[in-house]
Amino acid sequence: MKPFARLRWCVSRPTLRSIPSRLPPPRCTALHQRLRNYTTENTEDEMGKDKDKEKSNFQLKVPKGTKDWEGKDMVIRDKIFGAITEVFKRHGAVTIDTPVFELKEILSGKYGEDSKLIYDLADQGGELCSLRYDLTVPFARWLAMNSSVQSIKRYHIAKVYRRDQPAMTKGRMREFYQCDFDIAGVYDPMLPDAEIIRITCEIFEALGWHGRYTIKINHRKILDGIFQVCGVPTDKLRTISSAVDKLDKTPWEEVRREMTEEKGLDPEVADRIGEFVVQKGGRPLLDNLRQNQQLQSNESAKAGLADMDLLFTYLQSFSVLDRVSLDMSLARGLDYYTGVIYEVITEGSAPQTREGQKVQQAAKKESKSSKHDGEEDRSNDPSVGVGSVAAGGRYDNLVSMFSGKQQIPCVGISFGVDRIFSITKQRLNADASSIPIRTNEVDVYVMAFGGKGFDGLLPQRMEVAKRLWDAGIKAEFSWKVKPKLPAQFKAAEVNGVPFALILGEDELAAGKCKIKEMGLADGHPEKEGVMIEMADLETEVKERLGRQGGSPAGVANGVAGMSLEEARDAPKTS
Repeated sequence: MKPFARLRWCVSRPTLRSIPSRLPPPRCTALHQRLRNYTTENTEDEMGKDKDKEKSNFQLKVPKGTKDWEGKDMVIRDKIFGAITEVFKRHGAVTIDTPVFELKEILSGKYGEDSKLIYDLADQGGELCSLRYDLTVPFARWLAMNSSVQSIKRYHIAKVYRRDQPAMTKGRMREFYQCDFDIAGVYDPMLPDAEIIRITCEIFEALGWHGRYTIKINHRKILDGIFQVCGVPTDKLRTISSAVDKLDKTPWEEVRREMTEEKGLDPEVADRIGEFVVQKGGRPLLDNLRQNQQLQSNESAKAGLADMDLLFTYLQSFSVLDRVSLDMSLARGLDYYTGVIYEVITEGSAPQTREGQKVQQAAKKESKSSKHDGEEDRSNDPSVGVGSVAAGGRYDNLVSMFSGKQQIPCVGISFGVDRIFSITKQRLNADASSIPIRTNEVDVYVMAFGGKGFDGLLPQRMEVAKRLWDAGIKAEFSWKVKPKLPAQFKAAEVNGVPFALILGEDELAAGKCKIKEMGLADGHPEKEGVMIEMADLETEVKERLGRQGGSPAGVANGVAGMSLEEARDAPKTS
């Protein structure tokens, strides 16, 4: 090969891989090195540009459908947790915890059409897993694995995950808390079911909702009986049930179209279904259904109506029948329900208007022909309501789906804390008479003041705080060695601390200090505080806290009566 031919060969493909490590002629060696340096430098430059581009495009945020919780929102949510947990324990429940992810096959086939909302984890060469969709299926799996447990009242408060379309301000999220209460075991009919309804009412009363909620109730056997009487094929019972379940947010005309056009149901059968599922009411409706000869001739409907009659009798004894509405459109789309089903709704549950429902249907049709991915937040969409704030029912066969033979009947309910929070916060914003939200529960702020040469009395403040903590009293003090008195008062006022304990050099020398109740009106005899003996410190503080009603406000008076207006400047938690 001629020298120039070799040179052309060297420069024609200037990549590291194409340049030979050994070039015979010395004439090409220098060019070879320059090309190697050029390729390396440009590759590194391009990689650096790509990294810079990635950094510039990165947006620091939380994933869609999730949020950070802090400040007053945490206070409201914690009070909701407290109210719910107190009722659960009042009814004898014990708590358990399960993994946040389950084997994929555990969750498969349990949620009907909603199975598409399950988050599947990436296959990393081990077990195929998914994030839990609810707390019910993991509970049934736990029962199947613990065969010695034949009966239990259990509650579980934990996060679940659904790839749903988010509407954050309405509590429709992809990561959210559920609070579940379930009764497992063989008992006489409808007694556990009635207690679940009673527990539900106690919780919403404890939250201060006082009649501003309705428990919609139905029975899967009644609904299946209606479908059978109307002529629905057996293989379409669950899919038609899922369509009927949309009647709370979708007009009947759209539900009928889905049943006939999308799911292939005979239009005459759909019309017969429509005559039943639009009905709702109380005991009179139940009595009318029990007198319907078609339903009485169907074994499934007859059994369901008998259950409902017994349940209404027990609910009357529990004084909660007036909170219940028999709603024939309630179907609950989850496949595992076998008996009584219920949902709790409030004024924010449904879309805001009938027009909003039409908007919702138009959006659904548009999404089918567009590249809409369901990622945008729909908080301001009038067609989207909060949805039910609690729901549940009886599921007698779920445990046996895992164990193969062991059958433990179960009934339970799940409370959607984030939806309850959303409605509670809206009500607090609208109620100017509510008491302020406190971001902490400190009872006493320990302060110090002095004149010239004041050293801050830090050891004395620390000693007093220690005495209060030892006595079970919530207390704070400034972490500055020489804090200014106005700054100490501001810290107490911002956090809504009810009492200030003020230390002074002369007062301490006399074995005294001053206790001041914050927020007293001008002219009050104790506006400037009261001197107390240091020896009686703990007793004096507890006595005053007791007169004020204690530091933690009751949940009904707290969550129901809290106002956000006076907490706007409350510091955020870190």
